[in-house]
Amino acid sequence: MNDLNEMPTRKEVLMRSANLLNDFAFKYVFGEDCKEANDALKSLLTVFLERKVNKVVVKNSEMVKDYSKMKSPRLDLLVEFDDQTMVDLEMQLRQTKDNLMNRFPYYSARLHGSQDMEGKSYSQLKETIVMIFFNVNIFENDNICNTFRYKCDGDLPFVKEEKEDRMKLRTIEMPKVDLNKPLEVMNEQEKMIYYFLNCHKGMEDSKIKMMIESDEVIQMLEKRVETISDDRWKKIIEDFQKLHENEERIELQLELEELQKAKEKVRKAQEDVRKAEEDVRKEQEDVRKEQEDVRKEQEDVRKEQEDVRKAQEDVRKAQEDVRKQVEEADKKVEDANRQIEQMNQVMKQGIKAMLANGMNLELISKSLSKSEDEIMELLK
Repeated sequence: MNDLNEMPTRKEVLMRSANLLNDFAFKYVFGEDCKEANDALKSLLTVFLERKVNKVVVKNSEMVKDYSKMKSPRLDLLVEFDDQTMVDLEMQLRQTKDNLMNRFPYYSARLHGSQDMEGKSYSQLKETIVMIFFNVNIFENDNICNTFRYKCDGDLPFVKEEKEDRMKLRTIEMPKVDLNKPLEVMNEQEKMIYYFLNCHKGMEDSKIKMMIESDEVIQMLEKRVETISDDRWKKIIEDFQKLHENEERIELQLELEELQKAKEKVRKAQEDVRKAEEDVRKEQEDVRKEQEDVRKEQEDVRKEQEDVRKAQEDVRKAQEDVRKQVEEADKKVEDANRQIEQMNQVMKQGIKAMLANGMNLELISKSLSKSEDEIMELLK
């Protein structure tokens, strides 16, 4: 089995374009408005949908003439069954730039939503199936065919009965076919895929030869392929090459657009980074200035605190000086009071002596220049 990420190169694609993987050849063989093509289409659908298909109508049998202006060229077949089931059938030769897992659910939703439901109940919605042939491995299992439906986590079905499940995606991964397997053990799907890949070899391929000789379905396909003349094959391959060259051009254009968008995003991101860095630089400068202002304020506070400390020290010293001065003054007052007391005692003794010598108060008052009351106060 090929690696899941292995992709055919564009050169490989073009080298393999002379078979039914070629979009144009595939649509011609199965989509032309004739009975043989219709029978081949019914056989194809019967084999890969694993259900009996009795009647189908191709709704878009015309070939695309101007695909150069198409954003994503599609050579699909839109088929309607007799029960109005719609199938969108496409040969996807290689994975393009667009993500396949996003594209085909979109095709499925678009097909299902294309039904005209005006004035009708939604119970009248018809089944729609998008069926894609891949030439690369997509899913990590061994199944050639996988069918996808709406399901809840844990495999809880979205609808109770399968007949109510009206929107499906059917994938056919052709590289999962073992091309070396003996023909007799191949199933119908494997045989048809082998034929798709090798029909251009004709009878030179032993398996193709055996299938053409013994398998009615392959005989039917071979008759359709035989209707493709050499000139038509040449035209089909040329158109196929032009289609994929156009696809390459579109991919390159998309890549350039994406690159330009990426460059613009990088430029904007760089501009945003530059602005952010400038804002950070300004904020850092503002913070630096604020820190400088704080430092200056702290220095001013420190100086003020130092001035206060000095003032407090001066006050303390002044208070100490005042205390000393008060103490000295108190001492002087005390000394003065003691001297006065001593003088008063001397004067008192003198007065007593004068009184003892017969001097009266009047004479003593005049002698000492004091009033008689003051003399009497001293004698107490």
